[in-house]
Amino acid sequence: MKILVTGGAGYIGSHTVKELSKEGYRPVILDNLSEGHRGALTEGSFHEVSLDDRDAVKRVVESEGIDAAIHFAASCYVGESMSDPLKYYRNNSINALNLLEVLVEAGVRKFVFSSTCATYGDPVKLPLDEEHPQNPVNVYGETKLVVERVLRALDRSHDFRSVMLRYFNASGADPDGRLGEDHRPETHLIPLVLQVALGQRKEIGVYGDDYDTPDGTCIRDYIHVVDLAQAHVRALRYLENGGDSRAFNVGTGNGFSVREVIDSARRITGHPIPERVTPRREGDPAELVANSTRIRSELGWDPEFTSIDAIMKTAWEWHRAHPDGYAD
Repeated sequence: MKILVTGGAGYIGSHTVKELSKEGYRPVILDNLSEGHRGALTEGSFHEVSLDDRDAVKRVVESEGIDAAIHFAASCYVGESMSDPLKYYRNNSINALNLLEVLVEAGVRKFVFSSTCATYGDPVKLPLDEEHPQNPVNVYGETKLVVERVLRALDRSHDFRSVMLRYFNASGADPDGRLGEDHRPETHLIPLVLQVALGQRKEIGVYGDDYDTPDGTCIRDYIHVVDLAQAHVRALRYLENGGDSRAFNVGTGNGFSVREVIDSARRITGHPIPERVTPRREGDPAELVANSTRIRSELGWDPEFTSIDAIMKTAWEWHRAHPDGYAD
């Protein structure tokens, strides 16, 4: 079974390609390499194509005989989305429509979408379940919600079945050491903390220590990238078995504060990792933790990496072996 994986040279996409191959699927990677890396292309066939080139996307889908699609390709920086909304609506919403039009025309009816907990906005209850109101507070979340709404409409109009996976904080690296996290610029906490341990930055900034949490810093749900990749494989199988369109949170249900993450990095690396408290970032909720009951009960998904130290260890091994990332 051939699976189109857009953004398959990126962080989560490349790990998912590896899991798909392990399970006997034939991944077909479509990526323009604006954010992805050639060094992350370890499995499947590859087409260097941008989703804004509808004709090129159509040629790939038709020539490869695609059976289903997993869509990762997107811009994903919350701050940038607020300063450059046109880029985000183009990359995340309009390009997704290009892809969906091609798939519908080709008769492909199974689709797994990389969505986000940012579609929920500020939490009104915790942990967040899939029925939580969706009121995004940033353009990134809005552009993902647009696609979710289109998918619901396609389900009604074209029997186009989709799974929308709403991630929390993807983290960690392939335990085999082949794949890891390499964003440019890097904005995620764990890689930034490890850059301090590697001597690539002097200290780690902590955005606010006066939140209503046990240690005053923000709490997030960190989900290991391999567990996240396996959730995509399970979502695909669910659709293969006739499952209806459905949204699932993907998180462990365990929250760790910024300071707990920094302390974990100190334990794993043996480095003191100096920190400096800076003002809060606008729009940062005190706590975001998933209720993942639905995906556990309906898809049988069960994360392997549930402790922050286990996640940190795989991330440290990758960054220590690849201090310059993929260097491509």
